[in-house]
Amino acid sequence: MKKVLVDLSVLKHINCGLGQIAYNYARFFGENARNLEFEVYLLLPKQYVGAFGNDVHYIKTSWLYDISGRFIPRFDLWHSIHQLSRHKPSRESTVNLLTVHDINFIYEKSGKTLKKYDRKFTDCMDRADKIVFISDFTRNDVLSHFPTDTPNEVVYNGVEFGNPKDERKPDLPFADDREFLFSIGQIRQKKNFHVLLDAMKLLPQYNLVVAGEKGSDYADMIEKRIADEGINNVFFIGAIHNSEKIWLYNHCQAFVFPSLFEGFGLPVIEALSYGKPVISSDHTSLKEICAGHAFILDNFEPAHIAAKIEEGIKAYANNPDLITQNIQYAKSYTYERHMSEYLRLYRELLA
Repeated sequence: MKKVLVDLSVLKHINCGLGQIAYNYARFFGENARNLEFEVYLLLPKQYVGAFGNDVHYIKTSWLYDISGRFIPRFDLWHSIHQLSRHKPSRESTVNLLTVHDINFIYEKSGKTLKKYDRKFTDCMDRADKIVFISDFTRNDVLSHFPTDTPNEVVYNGVEFGNPKDERKPDLPFADDREFLFSIGQIRQKKNFHVLLDAMKLLPQYNLVVAGEKGSDYADMIEKRIADEGINNVFFIGAIHNSEKIWLYNHCQAFVFPSLFEGFGLPVIEALSYGKPVISSDHTSLKEICAGHAFILDNFEPAHIAAKIEEGIKAYANNPDLITQNIQYAKSYTYERHMSEYLRLYRELLA
């Protein structure tokens, strides 16, 4: 029986988007590997060894693999679920499937750091026998900077849809009964959260809750502005558990996402799946992924953002069919569909 390794080493960052994708891969194979015609091996951090049942094989990540792939056993197919993993197949004969999410380093790095990322990404591209991009935007962006003859296609991400029965209210830093808006993402410059501060001054009837890891100069700048300008309806609450994220999606009035760089944009589909109006940037992949189901920001002027938020909330209140339509659209991004596409690719490449 042929052997397939799925590199899930990014599970070490379980609370980020890629970590959640890796978790859903592991869960899928744990539930379905027994029915496959090949053996599945999961490369993951030691704390997850055994966590997904007995029908998959486990290889724990090791610093030895960072030094040399020679210590990794031989496989027929190796799937790198993102483009910058430290791990790679030990033999040239191993077929390599590479999933590319973005090349944000092109826009965020400079100097020697940019050259380092460039070399690493080029090496990953050159090693791949097939490349999968998570959106048309990502494919076009990558190929404009890194032209290649390697066969490629687009497979949209799967989305994990939370069950409201699993929700748990987070500790929120406000006690008033104002309805709230929600956003989520690492508090970094590319997420563009600062544009919401002045907009929220125009929406005193709402609170804004933003969840995501802080610990950056950008996050410090935002919190300083909130304090200095006395903005009393914006709250950055840090990283949250999945159950708390479910509660926030389920109870918010609208989801606001002004991001500048997204290879896909998981949160907009998550928010739509809860029947919430999504107010989104039109940058990078977001207009493609929203596909007419969101209220798109034409600019980041405070008055425009505030008006779009109110437009979205009013539209949903006046037309309940919007809720049904957008939930149905979001639910097309299932992991079952996503994984069926990858199983097809596995079979094609193994053949």
